[in-house]
Amino acid sequence: MDLLKTLVEKGLRRELPTREEALAVLATSDDDLLDVVAAAGKVRRQWFGRRVKLNYLVNLKSGLCPEDCSYCSQRLGSTAGILKYTWLKPDEASKAAAAGVAGGAKRVCLVASGRGPTDRDVDRVSQTIEAIKEQNEGVEVCACLGLLSNGQAERLRAAGADAYNHNLNTSEGTYGDITTTHTYADRVETVQQAQAAGLSACSGLIAGMGESDADLVDVVFSLRELDPDSVPVNFLIPFEGTPLAKEWNLTPQRCLRILAMTRFVCPDVEVRLAGGREVHLRTMQPLALHLVNSIFLGDYLTSEGQEGRADLEMIADAGFEVEGADTTTLPEHRAGGCAPCGGGEAAPAAADAGTASVGAAAEAVTPARTDLVAVRRRGAGTDLAPNA
Repeated sequence: MDLLKTLVEKGLRRELPTREEALAVLATSDDDLLDVVAAAGKVRRQWFGRRVKLNYLVNLKSGLCPEDCSYCSQRLGSTAGILKYTWLKPDEASKAAAAGVAGGAKRVCLVASGRGPTDRDVDRVSQTIEAIKEQNEGVEVCACLGLLSNGQAERLRAAGADAYNHNLNTSEGTYGDITTTHTYADRVETVQQAQAAGLSACSGLIAGMGESDADLVDVVFSLRELDPDSVPVNFLIPFEGTPLAKEWNLTPQRCLRILAMTRFVCPDVEVRLAGGREVHLRTMQPLALHLVNSIFLGDYLTSEGQEGRADLEMIADAGFEVEGADTTTLPEHRAGGCAPCGGGEAAPAAADAGTASVGAAAEAVTPARTDLVAVRRRGAGTDLAPNA
């Protein structure tokens, strides 16, 4: 039985691939890329059909973070020319969120730079959540405020938060090379606190920071074990003024392989195409929709994204549909809070997915597209209309 057929059958049964199989996906050649996408696409369609969930970021507080995460334009010591502002007022944040909802977003993600919120910050964000919920019926709200202290997740849940995001970002073995002001274990603990409080956990990764294939597999397997409901896959945006400004390690083909591997390891989870898709996937973004079932609409925290209208056109042109507010994103077995994937009933067996080469893949050498890294100058924290 060939690699892709095995992976499809395991994905339809919610069965964990082996590490060797996951590594083999990353090692497939460009000649086999469309076979890889088609195979992972079968798994994606089994659990999510052709729906694409739209999410919208609101940066509540930008810049001046005391943490030293090497990838971040808001980090301690960053000289990136990003927007810097203190907390948005609840009505300002609600207005920004409404733009995303009007553009089709089903979830609003409230993000604030910093190590973690104070109790006063939690009060402020709680007021913002309440304002957004009051003005936008049916919208999901996810908070991303850094490391949580005891009781803060429960307070956010009581205020109406649906989810909490805290990414693992990279493998435990390499985490200390990326960040020194907090630990990998700190991040895991925050995700677990959110889960314990009844919040839907959102935790993902950043690819393109110089990591190995083994590192990518390690972090995705760790995410599978942590069992969040959504896994955002970010591709490093190499901001000038940050330690990783020269890390241009990704091609569109490698990005697609990373997304496919993530789908095979996390078959029934909301896999979200997140920051950096425009920079690294470029004109191959529509192919990624066959692998992910969720994307961010419009701009990111400190960088500009593709125009919101273009996002919607891309989804329609690729034959997908925007997921409505009246649709439950996760499959019934996950939405109902049952055991982690791998313990459920088997889905129908898949057809032959084609043959994959498991030899080392030679990545094409492409010039760095620094012109595609654009600092956000509109939306939250400015007087200009947001991109949604």
